[in-house]
Amino acid sequence: MKLTFRWYGDSDPVTLQQIRQIPTMSGIVSAVYDVKPGGIWSEESINAIKSKALANGLEFEVVESVPVPEEIKYGGENAPALIENYCENIRRLGKAGVKCVCYNFMPVFDWLRSELEHSNEDGSNSLAFDEQTLLTMNPEAGDLSLPGWDESYTKAELNKLLDIYKSVDEEKLWENLTVFLKAVIPVAEQAGVNMAIHPDDPPWSIFGLPRIITGEKNLERFLSIVDSPANGLTFCTGSLGAGVDNDLVAMAARFAKRIHFLHLRNIKITGDKQFCEVGHPTECGSIDMYGIARALIDNGFDGYVRPDHGRMIWGETGRYGYGLYDRALGATYIAGLFEGIEKTKNS
Repeated sequence: MKLTFRWYGDSDPVTLQQIRQIPTMSGIVSAVYDVKPGGIWSEESINAIKSKALANGLEFEVVESVPVPEEIKYGGENAPALIENYCENIRRLGKAGVKCVCYNFMPVFDWLRSELEHSNEDGSNSLAFDEQTLLTMNPEAGDLSLPGWDESYTKAELNKLLDIYKSVDEEKLWENLTVFLKAVIPVAEQAGVNMAIHPDDPPWSIFGLPRIITGEKNLERFLSIVDSPANGLTFCTGSLGAGVDNDLVAMAARFAKRIHFLHLRNIKITGDKQFCEVGHPTECGSIDMYGIARALIDNGFDGYVRPDHGRMIWGETGRYGYGLYDRALGATYIAGLFEGIEKTKNS
């Protein structure tokens, strides 16, 4: 495996110099952030990220993410042109040496949390989710107050999208995803890029919107749409782990060779559709991190790994979920976990 670290560009409080000091760190996970979804990334922008990474002894082989425009997801009239733009981005990324692209197919809302600074017993704070908080909100009435989403759309834009999606059920979303995959995966194959879809976070319907990348059965269906090694998964333990019926160890074993990107983080289930994010080790939360890593290694996983969301510890402030200290601790935990399993695999 290759250990990587998310970097949000020059505006990120976490610097490349700091990232390179994390033991066994091979590269960064980044993206072009100043182009709206559906636009084409310039080769200059892509190569600028690569050059900055290389200057700091880091690779740039994973992009997270190339956003999928909403019109592709709901099947609007501009979807074919937007898909072609998406394909051009994949070609350009492949040309620059990118090997893996993470993306998602979640309508309207990306990952959602109801709290950004959940207080933990150890004095740290972290992201948290409580379904009951969502149920008190009506986005169509303009009373959406979820962290990080208040300014994503104007009220008019959000209402227009929500109205469009009233005619998009799960099967229609599957249909539109199929169109997307059948166009993009052949291009990815030619470009030498593995596409890795991120599961829905959390893995259930939000505000009545369809969500389909949620568990083992649906992951199997997804992979069968285009049965190509280039059509793979981002296996996010925190996202899938929020679904209490998901057996992550079994899923890791089953899909190991189609998992191109691994997001390792732990969460603690605190109630029905309720969880908070905790430290990475198994004993900190509800997810068997060792069992997942063991299943992956035993079944041929050979992809990219990054520590996912971290707590804010030791007084650090910054981008919620993406501070330096706890993610660095997570990275060293992951490195030790994989080394121990790999060295004892055949003993």
